[in-house]
Formats: sequence, structure tokens, C-alpha cells
Amino acid sequence: MNETHDPALRSWVESANVPGNDFPIQNLPFGVFRCDVGRPPRVGVAIGEMVLDVSGCRSAGLLDREAIPAAEACGEPSLNALMALGAEHWSALRRQLSDLLRVGSTAARDAARKAELLTRRSDAELFLPAHVGDYTDFYASIHHARRVGSLFRPDNPLLPNYKWVPIGYHGRASSIVPSGSPVVRPRGQTKPEDTSEPPFGLSQRVDYECEVGLFVGRSNELGNPIPIGEAEDHIFGICLVNDWSARDIQAWEYQPLGPFLAKSFATSVSPWVVTLEALEPYRLALPARPADDPRPLPYLSDSRDRERGGVNLNVEVWLSSARMRETELGPIRLSRGNTSDLYWTFAQMIAHHSSNGCNLQPGDLLATGTVSGPAEGSGGCLIELTRGGTNPIPLPTDEVRTFLQDGDEVILRGYCDAPGRVRIGLGDCRGVLVGAPDFESKV
Repeated sequence: MNETHDPALRSWVESANVPGNDFPIQNLPFGVFRCDVGRPPRVGVAIGEMVLDVSGCRSAGLLDREAIPAAEACGEPSLNALMALGAEHWSALRRQLSDLLRVGSTAARDAARKAELLTRRSDAELFLPAHVGDYTDFYASIHHARRVGSLFRPDNPLLPNYKWVPIGYHGRASSIVPSGSPVVRPRGQTKPEDTSEPPFGLSQRVDYECEVGLFVGRSNELGNPIPIGEAEDHIFGICLVNDWSARDIQAWEYQPLGPFLAKSFATSVSPWVVTLEALEPYRLALPARPADDPRPLPYLSDSRDRERGGVNLNVEVWLSSARMRETELGPIRLSRGNTSDLYWTFAQMIAHHSSNGCNLQPGDLLATGTVSGPAEGSGGCLIELTRGGTNPIPLPTDEVRTFLQDGDEVILRGYCDAPGRVRIGLGDCRGVLVGAPDFESKV
């Protein structure tokens, strides 16, 4: 940790000092924004209710030489160029932005510069933070794996490879959408028990999955695996991910090759990327694995990862139906989980992904899979919370939900907190499920 984590720091951006806000000066997450349709998007940093224009800080001469390469990369319409520079450059820029934004800085005394460099977040258009070339979704929660596995395979819920290898599948990068984008109800083949042939039509069991995403920073060359002790050097930061899922399509298609159309119709990503450096005060030792579980193979085992590989990150799911919004009722919280309950760490996912020589690139997105815990109410998706649709969830409008209905808005939230530390958040990841347009199958 360093001076940027000091819980006593205060910013001249007053909204950053409000207790409980997601973006105090100890956070400084990166995103892509614009405040004028006529200007190209560029990189900004969230501070309280505002966005700081990073390349504008460079143009105004507010950054020293060591932060210039990273600040220049922030003039691009995505974070990819910044991500490619590596941890030394990310940290140098973070330190100087922290100096610039704290009480007593030069910018704090210059009202004209404040106005030029800051935009209210509510007035900014936010974009996907990076161009995602490749997307991989893992299955890192053993609690989620057991619960969902018991629904699909009651006699064999946890497959024998789960405790040996971080399971993942290659997702669809082209259907990754920014928070706030509508999500169209998908179509596909399903196989109800009372039919001899699978019908093709609209999914009736659309679900969300509350996940945490890892953005790859520095790349590795094809053929050169990333050792687990160096894995976190390749992680730029984290975001929230909603891996929308059509459970009825999934149940029919997932064998033998796993998810396909049940997952590829949309994946929502939050706009702000919290750097791994900002998460340092909230790192945890890994819980001891049960005595009868296998020890991780050497390429997945590292002493520092065991001591600091966990993150005390709370993730919550909130739901708002169309009727709730019409009657001005706020969203209700459906669940709360924590990434400290994951079976596989961020570093293990990176190390395993590259272990065959796969080359990870700046901006690649790796998701944890559904974050679920052992406690009641910690399941990160409806198929867990409703036990496959058999235990409906009541809403305050006398509605119930087993799976999502058109008009439902799903809101993911995440935040880190620890005694003696300032709470930092990831912001929201939102999406509304909407009805599908008319479509006549020619099959």
C-alpha cells in the first residue's frame, strides 16, 4: 500500500468526501466518457459525483513527467492503450491524480481549471471501458456450481474436475454491452419434458448472473504462460459483469460442449474499472480448503496468493419491475455475496488461462462466474434463489418472480469495506430485459 490509500485523505471535490459514496479519493477508477456529442470519447476518472478528464490534466500541465505516458494513453477512446503500459505506469498516474485531487493541491486553488477538467457524471455519456477482443467466463464459485449442478445433475452436481481446474468457457465478445443497454429476450431451442421434439421460441427462463470481471492489462506472448506469482501484474482492474442467461435454452444445449446461445445474447459490463492497486487495503488470506480437497497443482499455487489472494468485495443484486417503477417503488435487494467465497482466485484464473501458452491481450475480459456464498440469500442468480423456479420471490407490488419478466431491471452493485478503511465501490451495472421483436422462423 502507499499514500493513495490513506483513509485520512480528503478531496477538494466535495461529493467525494460524502460517507458511503462509491468514488472517494482512495478509489479513482478509470472509465471512458464524453460530455459533448461532437467530441470523441476519452478516458476519465470518477471522483465523487464528477468525472476528471485525465488527458485534459496533461494538456493543462498538471502532471509530472513520470505520469505523461499514461496520461497520453488516456486521450484514446478506450482504456486499452493505458492497460497495455503496465503496473509501473498505472501506479505513477494514480499517485499524481491523487495528489491533484486532494485538498491543498494546485487545482484546488484554481477555479477555472476545476471547471475545465470536471464533468458531472450525470451529464456524461459512459461507454464500455475497453475494446474487448476476447471474453472468458469462469465458474469460480463452488457454492454456485453445487446448487446449479444439483438442478441439472441431481446425482452428480459437482463434476470431478471442479476442484482440480478453474473451469471456464470462451464467451462472445461482440455481445458485451455497456451498463444501461436494453437486453432483448432471446430465442432458441428448448426441450420441455412433455415434448418429443424441441420447439424453437422465446426463452421463458431468462436469468441474470452477478459476476466480477477482470480486465487484462499487460499481455503475454503466445506460447509463454504467465506464472502464478506474476499473474496479478497482468490484471489492470475489476468491474461488475451481468452474464445474462437463458436457463431453458442452456439446459438443452449445454452438453457436450457447454454454454452457447443461452449466454451469447448479451453480457452487461459496468463503466468504471477499479484498479487492482485500489483494492490493496481489502485483500484477504484464502480460507483453508477442506482437508479432503486436493491441493492446487504447483502452477496454481503461490504463497503470496494464499496470503493475499482473496478480496473482501461485497456484490449485491437489486431488482425493479416495470410495475414497481410505475408506482414509484424503489428496487429491492435480492441477494448479497462476497468474492472471498470464491474457490479460485483472480491469479489462479489468469495463470490457468495462459498455462497452455494462450496469449492474453490488453482489454481482454475474464469473469469470475456467478459470485455465490454458502448462506441463504447469497446466491448470485435466480435459478439458485428460486431453486430452479420452485420457490418464487415476492415483490412489493404483489408480483412474484421465478425468472425475469419483460420490463424487469437488474442492478448489480459492488463495494469494499474494512475496519479503519474508506469504503470504495464499483458503481452500478444495469440492464432492462425487453420483449423481442417479431420473428418468423423459417426452420
